[in-house]
Amino acid sequence: MNHPSEPPREAGRPLSHLDRSVAQIRSELGIDPVSVDGIRDPRIYALEQEKIFRRTWLKVATTSELPETGDYKVKELPVVDTSLLVVRGKDGKVRAFHNVCTHRGNKVVPNADFETLGRARAGVVTCRFHGWVFGTDGPLRSVPLEEAFGTLDKACLGLREINCEVWQGFVFVNLAEEPEQTLADYLGDFGTLFAGYPYEEASTIFRYSTVLECNWKVALYAFSEGYHVPTIHAGSLPGFRGIEHADFKLIGPHASSTIYGAGMDTAASTAQFAGVLHASEHHGPRPDLLPPGINPTRRPDFQFELPNIFPNFIIHLASGCGYPGMAYFTHQFWPLDHGRTLWEGINYFRPARTAAERVAQFHVNALHRNAWLEDTATMEDSFVGIRSGAIDSMQLMDQEFLIRHAMRVQQSYLAA
Repeated sequence: MNHPSEPPREAGRPLSHLDRSVAQIRSELGIDPVSVDGIRDPRIYALEQEKIFRRTWLKVATTSELPETGDYKVKELPVVDTSLLVVRGKDGKVRAFHNVCTHRGNKVVPNADFETLGRARAGVVTCRFHGWVFGTDGPLRSVPLEEAFGTLDKACLGLREINCEVWQGFVFVNLAEEPEQTLADYLGDFGTLFAGYPYEEASTIFRYSTVLECNWKVALYAFSEGYHVPTIHAGSLPGFRGIEHADFKLIGPHASSTIYGAGMDTAASTAQFAGVLHASEHHGPRPDLLPPGINPTRRPDFQFELPNIFPNFIIHLASGCGYPGMAYFTHQFWPLDHGRTLWEGINYFRPARTAAERVAQFHVNALHRNAWLEDTATMEDSFVGIRSGAIDSMQLMDQEFLIRHAMRVQQSYLAA
């Protein structure tokens, strides 16, 4: 294990993605305006479905959502025209299957929304249509009136399994029949750099979602830069003293950067609730838990790290240094079609141990929800403007490096 003061290494070599200057990043990504065709053209969205979302690893759950044997999550993925069943089997392993009965194609486990959590009893799930029973590890266990089928090879009629792997408690799937890379290879140095943080200890979750009338990349890009913060968040952060968006890291298809901030003047109630969490050893700032290489000089104004996992998942790793008591929060952007996106935002805290801590978490969570309402309010307007044809390109500044990088990676996948 590296000493915290040492740069992270992979197989004895230092990671080369740290400490790059703005000039170096500019040289790699360019400074010219970028085309909006990737957002505007529905034909490109059709290519993205096949060449990106059916080929890359997609985060679909966390192991903390499936703590017990039989716990499952149904996840709807319209972008790849399927419904997933992610379930923890009797052997403790988390697997993913197409949520499709091999009898007539009905969903085995019905869902109430884009995602549904539940628990399978006795290690099996049963299709509600005709009662076919499947083990949570996939095999077809029993069929009502089996003798009436004449012949039925149950060994070939188990749930259709999907490639599923876990990194740091995040469950990923790959819809390709044979993925081009393992999840570890896909994450590469990113997986090394951001490993080791105790993500699973932040098991108190506040989840929000909404359907936005915009292309998924409009939403992704909006949450990938800090340039917008002083303007769009003037309402929820009135005493805001500004941020520094820096330390950009380009790591294969993935990227990250760091948000530093000078703090803000808060209402007395917010200061009181924040004080409850900041004063707690359990919830207070823990920069020492951050992986080596993240805020390596331990700047006191560190707010959070902004790791983007291609194509559609963002983690904001704060370790209590940004929003009081918040370990991290995530965004994910699921295309529903070319012009509609399911946005999911989740705040993660360590479990409260007292009523005061619980109330303080509710308060912080509400503040963050308000900021997200401001963020999401811009996206549909941006999409209307881009679709109008009034502009053909976007002008991007240094704090928008992650957008340039994401666009470059998207283009490389589409060209492959």
